[in-house]
Amino acid sequence: MPDQAHTRVIILADAGTPADVIAAMRENAFSYFTEPFVLDDLKDILRAAMDAPPWDDGIELRSATSSWIHLFARCDFTTADRLVRFVNEIGEDLPREERADLGTAFREMLLNAMEHGGHFDPREYVEISYLRSNRAVSCRIRDPGKGFSLKEIPHAAVSNPPEAPFQHLAHRESKGLRPGGFGVLLTRKLVDELIYSEKGNEVILIKYLDRAREVGATQEVRSASP
Repeated sequence: MPDQAHTRVIILADAGTPADVIAAMRENAFSYFTEPFVLDDLKDILRAAMDAPPWDDGIELRSATSSWIHLFARCDFTTADRLVRFVNEIGEDLPREERADLGTAFREMLLNAMEHGGHFDPREYVEISYLRSNRAVSCRIRDPGKGFSLKEIPHAAVSNPPEAPFQHLAHRESKGLRPGGFGVLLTRKLVDELIYSEKGNEVILIKYLDRAREVGATQEVRSASP
């Protein structure tokens, strides 16, 4: 008989709440989808579920409410993709554009932490906190590495001089790194604040919710004032 402890469960629901997604994570579901389903995303997670080796789940939920989630994630691509899916579903009620921006930014910083801090070593884990308030969503990611300085990362586009915007690609190729290196540069454009710790192995992303509408409402109040 198959090992029931390693059975992959993928939940498909017509709707869900953050509490539903957290409950799925507590029960070690492999992934969670709500309608409308994107077939390519579903195929990718099904393939990952079939190919994943029979080891521990990879996502260790330490504590969770709909406003504050604290967990550890194993340093590998499959775990990263699964975690991004859960985060996207937890933010189901966010405006579409803000949800997409936050999901992309979170994935970029998560992969950076797993690659440069954890070296994609499945024995290493990244610590993550996800906080949600009425006005903002923030994510804190802490990797197990020794840290770095933003001024000394030749493998990243953020360090390129203006006259050579793709200089980092040659460095990445010489070091055998995966294609990319645009994570920090892209994330800065997608979130409102990107804050690194002094050591450089922790980063906080902050996305303010519906800022444009909030500013507009403030302006309306001011214009209506006598």
